[in-house]
Amino acid sequence: MIKTAPRIALFPLTAEVNRQGRLVIGGCDTVELTKQFGTPLYLLDEIGLRRKCAEYKTEFSRRYPDSMVFYAAKAFINKAMALLIKEVGLGLDVVSGGEMGIAHSVDFPLGKAYFHGNNKSAEELSLALEWGVGCIVVDNFHELRMLDKIAEQKGSKPDILLRITPGVNARTHQYTITGNVDSKFGFPLIIGEEAVTTAMSLANLNLIGLHFHIGSLIFEVEPYQQAIEFILNFAAEMRRKHGFELKELDVGGGYAVQYTLGAPAPSVSFFAEAITTNIIRQCQRHEIPLPRLIIEPGRSIVARAGVALYTVGVVKEVPGVRYYVSIDGGMADNIRPALYGAKQEAVLANKMRAKEIGKFTIAGKFCESGDILIRDIALPQPMAGDILAVPGCGAYCLPQASNYNASFKVAVVLVNEGKARLIRRRETLEDLMRCDVV
Repeated sequence: MIKTAPRIALFPLTAEVNRQGRLVIGGCDTVELTKQFGTPLYLLDEIGLRRKCAEYKTEFSRRYPDSMVFYAAKAFINKAMALLIKEVGLGLDVVSGGEMGIAHSVDFPLGKAYFHGNNKSAEELSLALEWGVGCIVVDNFHELRMLDKIAEQKGSKPDILLRITPGVNARTHQYTITGNVDSKFGFPLIIGEEAVTTAMSLANLNLIGLHFHIGSLIFEVEPYQQAIEFILNFAAEMRRKHGFELKELDVGGGYAVQYTLGAPAPSVSFFAEAITTNIIRQCQRHEIPLPRLIIEPGRSIVARAGVALYTVGVVKEVPGVRYYVSIDGGMADNIRPALYGAKQEAVLANKMRAKEIGKFTIAGKFCESGDILIRDIALPQPMAGDILAVPGCGAYCLPQASNYNASFKVAVVLVNEGKARLIRRRETLEDLMRCDVV
């Protein structure tokens, strides 16, 4: 095996090129995988997943011993992924009854799960209490009072964090900013004091800390540092005025990953050093005890581990304009380019050593002009039957997938040491119509 071509660096850690000039991941020939499982096919590199989980645990714990990593299930979750997160000892950040249910189905220790979301239902909150979810991150006053009543009815007193919106511009896409003042998430700082005093006054809730999340795909540490300063200033003020003790500080996730060759992402250690150093500094300045630190990476754990494999169909020239290469997937399995202009790269998995001969636009099969995966990418000559491999597809592709055009959601395999294990089968026509009533 040899490693070659710059784009190989965007693929999982185990990516190689074999003697036949084919892309190999986790010891598995990707072309052979498509013959066995069909396309579109998503694969996850198990070694890459486990190493990234270990890296987060190591880099944060050695700088801040009282810390814990919670995997953000929204990035990608199914039974196999929940089991893997359980095995590596991470906690779980869930945002719905569905995500809780998946975790519960594999006996994930839900005491190590935190329940987020801006509009939790009474049913979801009741379920969280019944299943012993470790902490509920409360978003608003309505939820505070509703949870207090439910807890009273059930004779419980759950731990809660308050989600505070720090008013920080994370300098990312407007669709993925969550920490600015004008946000649907959390209590703005200007009403933070009322949120704290209300929570402390409710007999059936145990306020243990604060949470913030400033956005997704963030390349800089300054927004985190600014948010930490704002939140800890606020925590110190609440301590002086109301006796509030900050036992936990959840700084969310949003850490960037590299999707294209021209946009390298900072290392885990870079974020860990900046975040932990600033927390320690601010706590010392305010003379408050160091809280337990929670971080919630999702994308940065699973994105690089995931690869989408498609079969090329029509190759069409619009004379003098461009070449379109149509694949058998697209926006139904990866909405990110159409939704917020996400940039990605690709290779022809069966032609890894072939010379690039021009630029091509990768088009999906769905009936939308906006169903374009990648514009003007340099490739060898594409032909019908070639296998297109797109790196960086482990996060937010599958969770946001749809049945648009009555398409079937794709199969997913976990690869490791030359073996591929099916962890989600491809949908069938029967699956598609299962909920229909006539």
